[in-house]
Amino acid sequence: MKTLSPKKSGVKTYAMVDLEADDALATVAAVAAEDPDVEQVVIWTPDKDLGQCVTEDAKVVQVDRRAGKVINADGVREKFGVDPASIPDYLALVGDSADGFPGLPGFGAKTAAALLKLYKHVEHIPDAPGQWEVTVRGGGTLANTLAANRDLVGLFKELATLRVDRSLLTGVQDVAWEGPTADFAGVAKQFDGDAVVARAKSLAP
Repeated sequence: MKTLSPKKSGVKTYAMVDLEADDALATVAAVAAEDPDVEQVVIWTPDKDLGQCVTEDAKVVQVDRRAGKVINADGVREKFGVDPASIPDYLALVGDSADGFPGLPGFGAKTAAALLKLYKHVEHIPDAPGQWEVTVRGGGTLANTLAANRDLVGLFKELATLRVDRSLLTGVQDVAWEGPTADFAGVAKQFDGDAVVARAKSLAP
């Protein structure tokens, strides 16, 4: 099993121009999940958009440290009512305050989950409410809202979709942690992190 953590300096950096930090996390998770020597990839953040990285075989999972939970694909479905692959669609409909977009008016979590459980992606939801194979409260109004805002919901989905750019790294060895370097203690001291230094040394190979 390969343990993936920041490399020697204690911080792995990426040149992110058109992408953001969550895209880098998604990229590392995807590349690591494809490596047969990696047993499991654990994403240590409960951020909603990272749920799309979780895999059905539990090769990639999330951890919500505050809740003390490991979130696998069933955990994503339990939390949001949709498959991991539908998380960008879910956020496009209900919005994501962390990333600064509001979603569509009237679309709450239950409505979005009911629609996406059946249709999987916003592009597959019919415009006409009479064509919906699921009954939701205020379906007629919601269908009209969706039909009138296809471009907007497409933009929201694009914002919620994490990009995997394999050119960022050559393989999991790029993020293989080899222990803290000599300058790590100085950096940690700036943040009153003396305990972190001791912990890092104890975890070093």
